[in-house]
Amino acid sequence: MQSGHQSVIVFTATFLLGTSALAMGATKCVNPGGTGGCFASINAAVAAAASNDTIKVAAGTYHEDVVIPKPLSIVGAGAGHSIVDATGLANGFDVDGHHHSGLSHVVVTGFTVRHANFQGILITDSSYVTIWDNHVTGNDRSLHLGPPPTCPGLPAYFAAGEGMDCGEGIHLSGVTHSTIGSNLVEHNAGGILISDDTGLTSDNLISGNVVTENPFDCAITLASHHFEFALNPAFGVFHNTVAGNTITRNGLATHEGAGVGIFAGPPGGQNYGNVIIGNTMEGNGLPGVTMHSHGPFQNLNNNLIVGNRIANNGPDADAPTSGPTGIVVFSDTAAGAPPITGTVISQNVISHEEIDIAVATNGSVDAHLNSLLDKHDTGVANLSGGTVDARENWWGCKDGPADNKCAQIVGPNVAFDPWLTKPIHDDKDGDKK
Repeated sequence: MQSGHQSVIVFTATFLLGTSALAMGATKCVNPGGTGGCFASINAAVAAAASNDTIKVAAGTYHEDVVIPKPLSIVGAGAGHSIVDATGLANGFDVDGHHHSGLSHVVVTGFTVRHANFQGILITDSSYVTIWDNHVTGNDRSLHLGPPPTCPGLPAYFAAGEGMDCGEGIHLSGVTHSTIGSNLVEHNAGGILISDDTGLTSDNLISGNVVTENPFDCAITLASHHFEFALNPAFGVFHNTVAGNTITRNGLATHEGAGVGIFAGPPGGQNYGNVIIGNTMEGNGLPGVTMHSHGPFQNLNNNLIVGNRIANNGPDADAPTSGPTGIVVFSDTAAGAPPITGTVISQNVISHEEIDIAVATNGSVDAHLNSLLDKHDTGVANLSGGTVDARENWWGCKDGPADNKCAQIVGPNVAFDPWLTKPIHDDKDGDKK
């Protein structure tokens, strides 16, 4: 039997192989001197390339905003060797389906991408894109913290949705069936943003990335920014998988950054059917997984939070939670947000939080087979009028929440009996508490 992490690896490999079966094109080369028949800039090679060509970029520093308008594979010599320095420019790489309809099958791998005004790597209105094994660092240079935070020059189709960032290290908008894998994303304003600013974003895989020390926003944000007094099927963030990422110390400068944030902001926001699985989330400014619905005509339903390790994260002032919290499910009923339904929280290991799972919605949440390791603290807090089915969890000791030596329950309408009498996960962290 495969372990959870092995399954993630196999799934990732299968996903990548499934999106790579294209006819081989020609190969072009780039080096800093433009010698040996190569181009001196990546953009020049892109302009000369035909669809499905490969562009190999030698070690060196390239001061460019690389705009990709056609199916191409752009392959660097490795992060730290092939460097796209976008100082004073909008983005490092721009996979530009927004202005080139139907763009698909683009690969960007083997680069350090740094110092862009907005995004390190931007993908818009595209499909079957692979962003793999890059180091994305020091982007969002045009961010003015304010108050209020602003990002002068950001395109109008993004400006309404951005707050504490200019688009983050890697940004997907209107993107489907794409893979963001094995990248190091650090020291940007925020890490990886999946939004619907330009259209629906669905069926993407965010896997195996290290997202750390992005000080102003979440590590990985799934955010529906579309404003409409209805649910429009042309927009939304749905059926995305966030798997096997290592997520640490994001959003600490402002306490605005979750490990993974699943947000519906304006009326009409849709963020549903996403899977957050097998990630490690530690030391972030907001809870490890933070779900927020903030207005009417929203859909934040049917999200799955499964098999993650969550520890030492921050509180959530919106919910509100009184201290460090592992997972939050929150709908702002005072602002007209509908109940959140269909949330499944299962097989997570949560430790070193004052509240392991906080629920503040008039909907229903299912939480089963989790290891809630924080003895004497709160395992589940129900802060609103909904229900929480929290049967079959490990509460830090065999006698369950009826024993004050175990993790406790706060609030009404929480079912907890029967409970597990031994953990289904390694309980070493719990023994230290």
